[in-house]
Amino acid sequence: MTGLLLAVIYVSFVSLGLPDALLGAAWPTMHSELHAGIAWAGAVSTIISVGTVVSSLNSDRLTRRFGPGLVTAVSTGMTAGALFGFSLCRSFPVLCILAIPYGLGAGGVDAAINNYVAVHYPSRHMSWLHCMWGVGAAAGPYIMGAALRKMTWHTGYAAVGVLQAALTAVLFISLPLWRRQESEAERSSAPALPLRRVLTIPGVKNIILTFFCYCALESTAGLWAASFLTLARGVDRTRAATFAGLFYIGMTLGRFINGFLTVKLSDRKLIRLGMSVAAAGAALMLLPAGEYASLAGLVILGLGCAPIYPCVIHSTPEYFGADRSQAIIGVQMASAYLGTALIPPIFGAIAGSTTLSLYPFFLLTLILLMAIAFSTLPRK
Repeated sequence: MTGLLLAVIYVSFVSLGLPDALLGAAWPTMHSELHAGIAWAGAVSTIISVGTVVSSLNSDRLTRRFGPGLVTAVSTGMTAGALFGFSLCRSFPVLCILAIPYGLGAGGVDAAINNYVAVHYPSRHMSWLHCMWGVGAAAGPYIMGAALRKMTWHTGYAAVGVLQAALTAVLFISLPLWRRQESEAERSSAPALPLRRVLTIPGVKNIILTFFCYCALESTAGLWAASFLTLARGVDRTRAATFAGLFYIGMTLGRFINGFLTVKLSDRKLIRLGMSVAAAGAALMLLPAGEYASLAGLVILGLGCAPIYPCVIHSTPEYFGADRSQAIIGVQMASAYLGTALIPPIFGAIAGSTTLSLYPFFLLTLILLMAIAFSTLPRK
């Protein structure tokens, strides 16, 4: 039964990644039909991010009251409903309204499952879980691309909505499996920890800053890789667009490998190792050794990033206790979305007024801040 529930959780994370890249893949076609500007996709993305922050900050209260299984099932159902709404949408204001339940649902799934796996399963499953998210995030654009070639973007959203609806049904059927494995902390009727109290727990600010810097690093590296290769290293635009994906390939492959490394190394050691490898990748992009050094640097940077996210999440119950981990992981998720939303535009503004050659320096700065925050984190 434990293995069956774990399989459901893995499928849930594939499904969580599926919609993430749909908007970017479909927007060049969507915006003209919706009479929206090409830059208006940012508004939809921001609304989704706000929704994920809100649901993440409320994950402790909701999970204590309803249990992680029911929260995951209902949240997945919300995203399924929002995706079906996207498939039927004919106006931009309606799209913005539908982005609200989509963001709330995505944040609920992310926080609930991450804490559940951190409490109940070994570290290797956390790494492989996030590897599965990468599989879903990579598959989403292919589904949308197939729909655009043969039908419309409406069909692409509907197809992913059907997959999400099927998963929702599976999650509701699996609720008894979740309840059998719930820990005493999850069954506790104690009140949820308010945000102001969470922030007073020793070490919480350190781990939140660590997580914020990591997600800022990942999103900035991914968003600006192609621009850096083209404008700062003279790589052909087509090649740059193709090779920018090397960062994500390195990260997905690294998380698969990291699952095996957790058998020998602790989460703390893997986080430090990841930071060191990521710093080496960013430093390699500084060398005046042509485009191949930059391409290799992106792969190494992705490999270094691979263990940090899953190992920080998995180590949270060990640092702070299972009774407080859901509240703290919820705040971590919120900081992740803030880092993802805020820092890449800040680097864009800096690069726009100076030069994109600052890209590796900016990444190294984020890695340094992350390393300082993590090194000062109390062991317990």
